[in-house]
Amino acid sequence: MIASRLRTVAVVAARSSLAAPLLRRAATAPSVFVSVTRGYTSKRFTPEHEWVAVADGVATVGISDYAQKALGDVVFIELPAVGTTLAKKENLGAVESVKAASDIYAPVSGEVVEINEELKDNPSLVNQSPEESAWIAKIKLSNPAEVDSLLDEAAYATHIAE
Repeated sequence: MIASRLRTVAVVAARSSLAAPLLRRAATAPSVFVSVTRGYTSKRFTPEHEWVAVADGVATVGISDYAQKALGDVVFIELPAVGTTLAKKENLGAVESVKAASDIYAPVSGEVVEINEELKDNPSLVNQSPEESAWIAKIKLSNPAEVDSLLDEAAYATHIAE
């Protein structure tokens, strides 16, 4: 249904004299679109509620919105050291809340190349923006194929609904 609406909008826009200059510009700059989107995958999840977003061989990792809601108010996050090499499912860190403490596991193998320093002083950011600003670490992938074994957004939604 959405696809048919988009086609209808595209046809109407193409017939509009106002759309013609925009369509000509878009047609002459396809490489810009490709370079902006190249190297990105959609967000993936583990059954243990970590998420991964990959860009240019580096996985940004955090805990899901579902996990932060289950934990409650986060008061502390243990971050890995930059330079640490991790195997998939190895302990990446920990998160502590007023309700519980939980380990965070590496969803992929690789080397930690960056950590979110902001979480040291503001662990509650996990409750405010768990799948955006509150990423935990960036891992340079040693085995990019591991990402394919993770749950896509639809599969993760089914997993947490069970």
